[in-house]
This record gives sequence, C-alpha cells and structure tokens, in this order.
Amino acid sequence: MAAIRGSVQSSAPTQELVFPESDSKPMGETGFHVKCALAIIAMLESRFRRQDVYVGAYMFVYSDPADPSEVVCPDVFVVFGVRPGERRTWKVWEEGKAPDVVFELTSKGTRHEDRYTKPAIYEELGVREYFLFDPEGDYLNPRLQGFRLADSGYQPLTGERLHSERLGLELLIEDRLLRFHDPATDQMLRTPAEYEEATQAAEAEITRLRDELARLRGSQPQ
Repeated sequence: MAAIRGSVQSSAPTQELVFPESDSKPMGETGFHVKCALAIIAMLESRFRRQDVYVGAYMFVYSDPADPSEVVCPDVFVVFGVRPGERRTWKVWEEGKAPDVVFELTSKGTRHEDRYTKPAIYEELGVREYFLFDPEGDYLNPRLQGFRLADSGYQPLTGERLHSERLGLELLIEDRLLRFHDPATDQMLRTPAEYEEATQAAEAEITRLRDELARLRGSQPQ
C-alpha cells in the first residue's frame, strides 16, 4: 500500500481533531500480495502468542496528536512491549511507542513509496527494522531486502537469510512466500496451511490410536 502521509486531512476544528481509520480508497493489491500478508501475520501472531506483542496490518499509524496528516500505513508491522488486542488505528502517543519492525510487500506500483518515502518516515519514527519483499518479483533484486536503523540511518542487511534482531528470527524466501526460521530451535514457523496439515495429521493419528486401543481391548479374553 502506498504511503499516504499528508493525504489524510481533518475537516473538524482543531479542538476536535479527527484521526480517520480509512482514506476510503481501495487497497489495489494483488491476491498474492494479500496471501503473503496474511501468512506473515499468522506466523508472527503464532510465534508471539501470549506475549505483549502486537501484529498489525494495513492500519493507519499516527505520530502527531496535533496533526492527523502525519500518518503512514505499513503493510504489516510488529510492536513489542504493548498489550495485545485489536485497534482501529495506531496512535504513537497513546501506545507509548512506534512499531519496532515493518514489512512492505512491494510492487512496481508502490516501489517509490516503499523505497524512498516510507523509509524516511519510518526512520523519523524510530522503526528499528524495515523489510521489503517483492512477492511477484516485479522489480526488486534481490526480492527480499532488510534494513536496520543505526545512528547514520538505515543500514542494509546482507546474506541469503536476513537476521532480525528484534524478532529473533531469520527471514528467507521459500515457495514464493516470505518465511521465518527460528535459529534457537532450528525450526521454520508454520504457515496457516502447514499448521492445518499438521493438525489434521495429529487428529488422524489420535483416531488411529483410539481404534487400535479399542481393537486390543476387544481381543482380550473375558
């Protein structure tokens, strides 16, 4: 989604500032972009379940309580040290902090915002890590790029797997999806499809064991 800083204006008096939840514009993303975003959200929500971590997506992030035009809309973002639970917008002054990690699922149509406009905003907000992923391979080479905030600004991460210090995970591309590897356990985070497959396999094994137990009980002499 394109950066919209400066495009959301309030028509209310300054003493009654309005912080819109939407700009009423269509997202305009491909189905595969949405699929990638949903997979990222599901994997990270599962990874940080029952922790004070919030995973948001396609939500307005406001940084100035006196100016609703100071707004940006990350594709996916992660914030540590805050209560979980849904929000309609993210107001930095109410939450006490800006996002820690941001993901942009980029394309030819959003490449200028994703590579120039948004990083400048995220740097100003203090977003520690910023990742760009080109699901369709439209223009970005390599398709996955990461940056970590330093005193001199965002510095690029290198390697086939990009290590996120904030997430404690490694990022890589597998089967056209952005995936996460946990180096502490040497395990990949499961996608929703993999989780469902594992659940079905576990249920099938439970059924098999119950049937086997029933058979053994039935074969015992009375």
